[in-house]
Amino acid sequence: MRKTSSSREALSLLLVVLLLAAPALAERTRLKPGMNFFNEKQDIELGREASVDAEKQLPLLNDKRVDDYINRLGQRLARVAPGHKYSYQFKAINQSEINAFALPGGFLYVNRGTIEMAANESELAGVMAHEIAHVALRHGTNQLSKAILAQAPLAILGGALGGGGSLAGQLAQLGIQVGFTGVFLKFSRTAETQADVLGTQILYDADLEPQAMADFFNTLEKQSKGGRPPQFLSSHPNPENRQKRIEEEIERLGPTKEAQRDSEEFRAIHRYVRGLPAAPKSGQSASAGESQAIRRPELPSNQLRGYRHADFALSYPENWEVYESGSQVVFAPAGGVGGNQIAYGAVVNVLDLESSRETLEQATDRLVRQMVNSNPGTERVGRQRARIDGRRGLATQLRGPSPLQGERETDWLFTVRLEDRLFYVVFIVPESDYRSYRATFDNMLNSIRLR
Repeated sequence: MRKTSSSREALSLLLVVLLLAAPALAERTRLKPGMNFFNEKQDIELGREASVDAEKQLPLLNDKRVDDYINRLGQRLARVAPGHKYSYQFKAINQSEINAFALPGGFLYVNRGTIEMAANESELAGVMAHEIAHVALRHGTNQLSKAILAQAPLAILGGALGGGGSLAGQLAQLGIQVGFTGVFLKFSRTAETQADVLGTQILYDADLEPQAMADFFNTLEKQSKGGRPPQFLSSHPNPENRQKRIEEEIERLGPTKEAQRDSEEFRAIHRYVRGLPAAPKSGQSASAGESQAIRRPELPSNQLRGYRHADFALSYPENWEVYESGSQVVFAPAGGVGGNQIAYGAVVNVLDLESSRETLEQATDRLVRQMVNSNPGTERVGRQRARIDGRRGLATQLRGPSPLQGERETDWLFTVRLEDRLFYVVFIVPESDYRSYRATFDNMLNSIRLR
């Protein structure tokens, strides 16, 4: 009897020890926002003004399907974020660099290159959770407060802020610029570590895989070795032992729940984005011609040369150049491309279909919508049947502004369905030069051989 009582006491003691130890093992890191001269309402005001500035300077993707997806994923994360419940907004930027940033008040932007780089949904969510953490911890206006304290401390003592007029205007009078390239995006390594830690907690609470954040940053670090670091690491100082600190926080969170690492929706968006016309790098062309000015080139040569691709082969004028970017290939004369625009030439690509049931007409309409959204002022004016390498296809005519000053352009888009993919070629030329290029375009179209 004594032995039984003793055993029960030992068991009870063990349970007490385990219960006391469990909170210590699962105690998440507590993070507090730093010094701040602003309130949450002012965060929103400043962030909104900076977002207007950002959207004037950045090439938004303006693709409803992509924006809707990152908004759904972002809202899932924002629902479990601590602090003030901002009305978070998420938009995709049509740039190939791996980057994302958030402005005070919950205005968050994700580069298309980040979506393409992510191996699964949790990796993309990890980047977004990191940015949400910056907002929740109010790092943007914390940085701004530090700048005011350093540059204009008397403004605080004199109550110069918060009166009439916009906050951004008042700050500008103090010599502090708060556009989207200003203090809002210049965080310390301490702030980056805090965003990593809170981002890990947000992933965990949203039932996504927190380890994916460490995996993504590990991939970025590998890419940066021996070369230029990805833009994300350039604009977000890389704390020491980043992956180790994230993994330590995962341990603090306790037993891993049944976390979702990936989704079919992410895989579909990933395929879709990778199949869009190549995104330009910031300040560069999507294909070539970065330092060239668009001008009226010499007429295309009657002599053709061959080009072979894994999915197709064709012939093009020998006085044209070839620019490759991912799966996209551009054929254009010198002077026909410049910046991220093309005024003369042809663009060829092969895209994944959304599903095996997507018809040629549906896939073509999807591509046309993307072209129209990416080129303001462009419209579809007609469509007819066509044959490409003996296969049934469509020819869609579009018109819009030309990069050549004072000109309008005519574009002919030819599409054909290849099992689970869509082959397309679009011929581009100013309307005034269309007759001079028509025979060249016909020869190129007739030379196409699909694999």
